[in-house]
Amino acid sequence: MGVGRFAFTPILPLMHTQAGLTASAGANLASANYIGYLVGALAGILVPALTRSPSVMRGSLVVLTFTLAAMPTTQAVPVWAGLRLLAGAASALVFVIAVTALLSNLRAHPPSLIGWGFGGVGAGIALSGLLVLTLRHAGDWRTAWWGTAVLAALLSAAAWSLSPKISQAPTAAPPKTGRATTSPENRRWFGALFASYSLEGIGYIIAGTFLVAAIEQTSPGWIGSGAWVLVGLAAIPSSALWARWSRRWPRPDLLFAALLVQAVGISLPALLGGVAAALVSAVLFGGTFLGVSTIALATGEHLQFPRSIALLTAGYSVGQILGPLVAAPLLRHGYHQALLMAAAVVLAAAMAAAVLRIGFPRQLPASTRLAGPADRPPAGARTPHR
Repeated sequence: MGVGRFAFTPILPLMHTQAGLTASAGANLASANYIGYLVGALAGILVPALTRSPSVMRGSLVVLTFTLAAMPTTQAVPVWAGLRLLAGAASALVFVIAVTALLSNLRAHPPSLIGWGFGGVGAGIALSGLLVLTLRHAGDWRTAWWGTAVLAALLSAAAWSLSPKISQAPTAAPPKTGRATTSPENRRWFGALFASYSLEGIGYIIAGTFLVAAIEQTSPGWIGSGAWVLVGLAAIPSSALWARWSRRWPRPDLLFAALLVQAVGISLPALLGGVAAALVSAVLFGGTFLGVSTIALATGEHLQFPRSIALLTAGYSVGQILGPLVAAPLLRHGYHQALLMAAAVVLAAAMAAAVLRIGFPRQLPASTRLAGPADRPPAGARTPHR
């Protein structure tokens, strides 16, 4: 899923220079992918049987690989948009099913192990970035897409036997978490959380789409792809680390800190330029974007607000769709202005998280104290009992 969804980012600069793709068309392709992701995630939520079907899992892996292989066979932007739409839907289903398998098969293991499972997204980002970095001097944009298709096929073969079926072994009944509450305080806290997470969806996806292209404006070409590899490497342990830190510090504080760090990381290539700024930016961004998702969703569960996961996921997904579209008018003069806007949006998300900290209930109910952020899937996923 990390390859199928995010390989577009390091290949985008090659498509600009070699395939004649305009900046605005690139933004539209990104939004098409995120619309597809939302559709796939909603399908998994509305039709739970999909998340337990090995056939759906394997079919989605095949479709995802096919969309990568088909990208270099045409230069028609509408066809590209259709392929990215399909890739988004397939990657969402793969992710939902993989998370279902993770949570069902690792239920008795520490939450940090599940966090490492989420790090597979980062591994896919790193591998695809490294592949594009290797191939950029050995071929053109078509070679890069073919290479990622081969990589996705190999990873699909490794994941082919993954069983999304829920274990039938008897397990203890989950403790009751009490009735969800919509008191004025909870509405205020959840409103701040919803605003923060929705804004994060806008800001993070702008950086996640255009970071490599922005870095390559002022640095040698290999620096952009190299930075994207660092993004993936930093993302691999991030969910597990943020889950561990949540046992020491309140989640609203961690959410505020992670968003501040991410805003700084996104702005660095636009404000400073150069190799050092690009590499530091990659580490800060890669180390926070998965962590923000896990912390935010766990905080929503802590508040016991009705349908908190569904509402937060919807806000985040709509933000991802809007991000490239609102950034498109700024791309006429390059990508640095888009990065600055993304950093400003993430900073606004941090300010909303700061409001969440005011009077937030620090003491977790006994029933929720056992679960860390890594127990909750990032946007688009659903837990087996939902």
